[in-house]
Amino acid sequence: TMSLKVAATKADHDRFLAERKEGQLAVIYFWADWSPECKQMDVVVDLLAKENKDVIFLKVEAEVIEGVADLYPIESVPACVLLKQGVSGPVDVVVGADPPKLVGAVGKHKAMKKSLGTTKSSGASSSSSPSSSEGKEDLNTRLGQLVKAAPVMLFMKGSPDNARCKFSKQIVQLLKEQEVIYSYFDILTDNDVRQGLKTYSNWKTFPQLYIEGKLVGGVDIVKAHIEEDDFKDMLPKGSSKEGLEAKLKGLINKANIVLFMKGEPGAEKCGFSRKIVEILKETGVEYSTFDILTDQEVRQGLKKFSNWPTYPQLYVKGALVGGLDVVTELKEDGELLETLRG
Repeated sequence: TMSLKVAATKADHDRFLAERKEGQLAVIYFWADWSPECKQMDVVVDLLAKENKDVIFLKVEAEVIEGVADLYPIESVPACVLLKQGVSGPVDVVVGADPPKLVGAVGKHKAMKKSLGTTKSSGASSSSSPSSSEGKEDLNTRLGQLVKAAPVMLFMKGSPDNARCKFSKQIVQLLKEQEVIYSYFDILTDNDVRQGLKTYSNWKTFPQLYIEGKLVGGVDIVKAHIEEDDFKDMLPKGSSKEGLEAKLKGLINKANIVLFMKGEPGAEKCGFSRKIVEILKETGVEYSTFDILTDQEVRQGLKKFSNWPTYPQLYVKGALVGGLDVVTELKEDGELLETLRG
């Protein structure tokens, strides 16, 4: 069973939390449509939900679902609030697009549940600290989640804007030239990860680049793949700006009239999408739709591509007409049909 649930109302939020078992961890992920940082966290939360079936992940659109965000200490999105059944108040809050921090927080609070619960009888006295092999297992689980925290993940010294060694600087430059979309982890901030990753991946130096959880290597290997001209082929769809752009061009040209909306006609997921569908229905023209809730990559990418930050978006012959306001105005001016016929 998928542990990622979407709350459409405050009642949903209350019900999902009430269904938790004793000691069960819940992560409430607050997001907003307009935030590019939420795009990155959507992928991470989806992945964590798939990999942690014993944790409840609840997705709440912060500004749309009334009365939920006010219950928690959050000022901005994306934000994840971690709650433990039986503990009053959040046990952790992760604000901003910080995949490694969220992965770490989920791992930590999940593990605490185990240590508080029944301990394995290993013949050791109950007061002894957990065996090092158990600690290693937890670290390996955490590393396994970190290397998959984004489709392309770079473990480096420092950050892309402030690389702390020449090799990290070089790999950042290479990824920039290749126009790769990636997340990173600064190994200088966490010695467990820094040392553990060397053993986990059997690779003793940094930076280390991972694609879909698999180690590619360091600067020299990445450089070699670029020279051999096969680096772009290794990237998952949408991890290079080039690939995403081609996908978006294909979608906006898949029919003469294409509407990017939340949900689909007859099952719209927001009021603006419902209204634009009603207006188009009155014209009697045939059009194609794309539900942006089914594809985060398209949802975020199209905003930049079209330089239009909200949905719905209507395209005629590959050109953006606009959103609900524009379409309503065209209708009132009696120009909509003419525009739709291109």
